Amino acid sequence: MVSSGLEILGLTLCILGSFLVMVTCGLPMWKVTAFIESNIVVAQTLWEGLWMSCVVQSTGQMQCKIHDSLLALSNDVQTARALTVISALMGVLGLMVTIAGAQCTNCIKTETVKTRVVNAGGVIYIISGMFVLVPLCWTAHRIISDFYNPTVPIGQKREIGASLYIGWAATALLLLGGAILCCSCPSSGSASYSVKYAPTKRGTSNGDYDKRNYV
Repeated sequence: MVSSGLEILGLTLCILGSFLVMVTCGLPMWKVTAFIESNIVVAQTLWEGLWMSCVVQSTGQMQCKIHDSLLALSNDVQTARALTVISALMGVLGLMVTIAGAQCTNCIKTETVKTRVVNAGGVIYIISGMFVLVPLCWTAHRIISDFYNPTVPIGQKREIGASLYIGWAATALLLLGGAILCCSCPSSGSASYSVKYAPTKRGTSNGDYDKRNYV
């Protein structure tokens, strides 16, 4: 019963983490305009994401433009695109593998095999978390380096957007949920035990039991 609860908890965390990875991949708020001048009243705010760039006016209107060319993007954006998409696909794969080996399903009959399948699903989720962590840290490092670089114009300096924080939360959920799935083990009630039977007592030729049976 405890093992089933851990599987449900780990799978829930992993599903939520995979959903946040998809949100992180789609949101255009990886880089946002840095307000570092004395005048904080600006006419527009710039958002830069993996797939599009958006300009938010002070009136609340927003205009977005999808990136036209993949080759024209920087190396960090291209890598982030590939790794986040792979991470999202691995989240779907991990879900199917974990459900196939979960104790609440009958896809696999043998308890030992079910446990190994669930552990494999946990490993897939951990790898998925590592895949999305790499572009997040790379992009954050790039933003911080450009922010403190005096040669970069003020208008081109950016700050860490909300997408990165959501991605870090997704990474934590995937790593934690995957670790719980990897630590799952079959319930003690399903384990097989060897049963030893006492030998049958035999009677003597005259119909009486041997006296050694009473010792």
